[in-house]
Amino acid sequence: MAQQKIVIGIVAGEASGDLLGHHLMEALQQVRPDVEFIGIGGPRMQSAGLQVLFPMEKLAVMGYVEVLRHYREIVGIRSNLRAYFLNHRPALFIGIDAPDFNLDLE
Repeated sequence: MAQQKIVIGIVAGEASGDLLGHHLMEALQQVRPDVEFIGIGGPRMQSAGLQVLFPMEKLAVMGYVEVLRHYREIVGIRSNLRAYFLNHRPALFIGIDAPDFNLDLE
């Protein structure tokens, strides 16, 4: 019997999370070569096969002023991502960093 394809939703919001996500994705692909990843990540995760819904750079803001300046956009991205995951139902969601963003999705 053939295994059903696994789709994993995954989000990394900064460069260190992108590196961790890349290694995690590669390890999971060793076990399940048919696994697919969709969400938010940077160039390393993209090179491991991430289907990017929103660019990671949109989340990588630091400091109160920058966060406030981009607040509406970040909330909009989270809302759109939540709607996408609710409609497409990934088997698993992995939030690597950005807890203020990811905890609401988990």
